[in-house]
Amino acid sequence: MTAFSLDPAQTAWCAELRALAEERLRPLAEKGEPGHVNRALVAELGRLGLLARLFTSGALDLCLMRESLAQGCTEAETALALQGLGAHPVHAYGTRAQRERWLPRVADGSAVAAFALSEPGAGSDAAALALRADRDAARAPTSAPAPGAVPADPVPSVVEAQGPPVAERDGWGRWRLNGEKCWISNAPEADFYTVFARTTPGAGARGVTAFLVPADRPGLTGTPLDMLSPHPIGALAFDAVPVTADDVLGEPDRGFRVAMHTLNLFRPSVGAFAVGMAEAALAATLTHTAGREAFGGRLKDLQTVAHQVAEMALRTEAARLMVYAAAAAYDEGAPDVPRRAAMAKLLATETAQYVVDAAVQLHGARALRRGHLLEHLYREVRAPRIYEGASEVQRAVIAKELYASVEAP
Repeated sequence: MTAFSLDPAQTAWCAELRALAEERLRPLAEKGEPGHVNRALVAELGRLGLLARLFTSGALDLCLMRESLAQGCTEAETALALQGLGAHPVHAYGTRAQRERWLPRVADGSAVAAFALSEPGAGSDAAALALRADRDAARAPTSAPAPGAVPADPVPSVVEAQGPPVAERDGWGRWRLNGEKCWISNAPEADFYTVFARTTPGAGARGVTAFLVPADRPGLTGTPLDMLSPHPIGALAFDAVPVTADDVLGEPDRGFRVAMHTLNLFRPSVGAFAVGMAEAALAATLTHTAGREAFGGRLKDLQTVAHQVAEMALRTEAARLMVYAAAAAYDEGAPDVPRRAAMAKLLATETAQYVVDAAVQLHGARALRRGHLLEHLYREVRAPRIYEGASEVQRAVIAKELYASVEAP
């Protein structure tokens, strides 16, 4: 199998996913309340076995799931993706206890996960995080190591992980989280959060630690935000929220790589989500322009319309192939994954915006009516160009990776 084609089994699986999205998931999505977690939809994703596949599939399979679901039900796609984004750090970096407590519940849809990275003053610049993890001096061990140091004789975990080995860190003591997170999908209704906080002031990306924080921790509160996108997004406030070494994901002061490892996996699949929306918009446009009578004939017979549709198809196919190539590179462990992931997300999300906008234009006013497929896609398609790294950030990543291979004169 190459990055540019799918085998018959993959093609059949994608068709099955599209059918499930339309027949079983969309009715549940339509019963949900915009801006709130649709737990019935999440539970159905669990019953269908799709959430469990988040922890057994590679990047390409993740892309195929997101693309196929997006064509039939964007709400189901987003619910699946948010479970994966919030829980992947636990799967890849968590201790045995963390994994055993949370991953089965994520897989069966009974627990909702969230990825809490962005802050009011640190969105695209993730290294500028201000949420503090202050030492709990009254409860810290008397011989706690300095921030950033590795405890002596760590006990290796026997849990297999996709990321670097995980170690128990009994000597690291305790912290109190103080600060805010903002623009967090599934907040404030998630059952647990992967939270990134600053453990070493002034250290930039090197002083961030990832914590698994259950939603019922004292001092943790949340507020929903009324956003254009229909899925739940909120803000979180941390008022001396207690966390310990048992809550750390990965190693203290090395949480930034937990975030980047997760984003490198999910960025191509954000592109797949965008491609799925573009494909849905293109299919609707083909049907509409083939049947719509205007100016004495069918819209498809107007050269300007036909050329517009051809351009939509061309860009969608190019984006799809780049997404598959980036996912295949991730699965193969290629060294240029950050560049490929950034390129895939950038091209696919910008393409989807163009395709959906062109589809609305060709449909006319009917596409703007509340409840129309394109009205829905028009609201959905805008956010992916911002979250998990805005388009401008992706360009910066691409340029940085390109220049890294060029020796300075």
